[in-house]
Amino acid sequence: MKVGILLEEIFDEREFIYPYFRVQEDGLEPLVIAPESRAYRSKSGWLARADAAAAEVEAGELAGLIIPGGYAPDRLRRSDAVLELVRAIDGAGKPLAAICHAGWVLISAGVIRGRRLTGYHSIKDDLVNAGAEYVDEPLVVSGNLITSRGPADLPVWVRAFTAAVGKRG
Repeated sequence: MKVGILLEEIFDEREFIYPYFRVQEDGLEPLVIAPESRAYRSKSGWLARADAAAAEVEAGELAGLIIPGGYAPDRLRRSDAVLELVRAIDGAGKPLAAICHAGWVLISAGVIRGRRLTGYHSIKDDLVNAGAEYVDEPLVVSGNLITSRGPADLPVWVRAFTAAVGKRG
């Protein structure tokens, strides 16, 4: 089963690398998706390459989608194709995991109103103003939406995501 991992400039390496390898350990195939199929630079300058452009990926190809944080979400939410993919994954009830600043992508996709979630404390007001119920917990699962606050929460976040994908598979 393929799972998408979104990528854009200034991504947080920990929030990209950790799930990239963890999903493989659980027998899933990561597909790195970005606005364009090219290399992207992390916050510290590390490069990662997208396997596919978001416009080329159908939600039906994926068992779930991971949105890492860092400052990449501010750029990801500017891509109509990325937002369409996020809405399609959510609409299909597939696991949709967001960590740290990735809540910005969920806001722009319009998928958080009335849902309980968490994220990095600095975007709490953005999440609440978009209609979400914000809670400061390491992991919040609201239906298919799986959210965490930041790098310290990576183990519980990715474990919840792979468990949710496994239940669907």
